[in-house]
Amino acid sequence: MSDMLFPVSAEISEVTMNFYFRNATVNDLPAMVRIYNETVPSRQAAGDLEPIKPESMLAWFHMHDPRSRPIWIAEFASEKIAGWLSFSDFYGRPIYRSTAELSIYVDSAWRRQGLGRQLLTRALECAPSFGVEALLGFVLAHNAPSLKLFYALGFKNWGRLPRVAKLDGIAKDVVIVGRSVG
Repeated sequence: MSDMLFPVSAEISEVTMNFYFRNATVNDLPAMVRIYNETVPSRQAAGDLEPIKPESMLAWFHMHDPRSRPIWIAEFASEKIAGWLSFSDFYGRPIYRSTAELSIYVDSAWRRQGLGRQLLTRALECAPSFGVEALLGFVLAHNAPSLKLFYALGFKNWGRLPRVAKLDGIAKDVVIVGRSVG
């Protein structure tokens, strides 16, 4: 695939803003980590309790292959990274190769403006070309905006892991949302 994957448009304040999605490069890690770290204080999306550094995501980054488990960068006007999405292996065993876990993170300036929906819609469209037949999201049960996004695009509850996350000493549930795409 080329660097520039596909342009999309999102309606933002009655003005059409153009987002471009492309495959991530290692040089994008600082911006990806900045966006991820924005979610840490909310205790809604990140799996970390303290901000992380780009080098802590390096091994994770290298486990992704643009041909089967891409990481996409969403840029506004081909300049500012507004968000990212990753396809990751589910459970890491060969029999689960046709299933991928999605992660979506959007810069705070671009949240609730349709970018997450654009990323997830495109992931649903492209998943079969990566050999993916089912997509999963692991979402903290109290993360209503993320659950709303997944449900709006046809994901269903495929499971619930009670009290598996510990946030500031309080046990939280994780909801597994899933959708067949193949």
